[in-house]
Amino acid sequence: EVQLVESGGGLVQAGGSLRLSCGVSGFIFDDYGIGWFRQAPGKDREGVACIISSEDYTYYADSVKGRFTISADNAKNTVYLQMNSLKPEDTAVYYCAAGSNCVPNNWGQGTQVTVSS
Repeated sequence: EVQLVESGGGLVQAGGSLRLSCGVSGFIFDDYGIGWFRQAPGKDREGVACIISSEDYTYYADSVKGRFTISADNAKNTVYLQMNSLKPEDTAVYYCAAGSNCVPNNWGQGTQVTVSS
């Protein structure tokens, strides 16, 4: 059974930092794309970042380039999203997802990130 469990969300002031973690089980970790998506109230879910460890591939949405960093610890089957210089518009529920070529097939339950101005 594929499982993805997010942690690390919370409330932070604008300009601050948070690190999200996604623990993964049930499949070969580094063969799949593990990505972060977010959904703000009243908005569509959007892709934020993705990593495919076996291909040394990363993707970032334009809105987070230079501020967010995705990384993977294969030994721990965990993907991280380091979020720096946070803005109020980064406020959303952040979801971890896994799938081939960063096309998500399995989702975590989500973690709330709130950035106050």
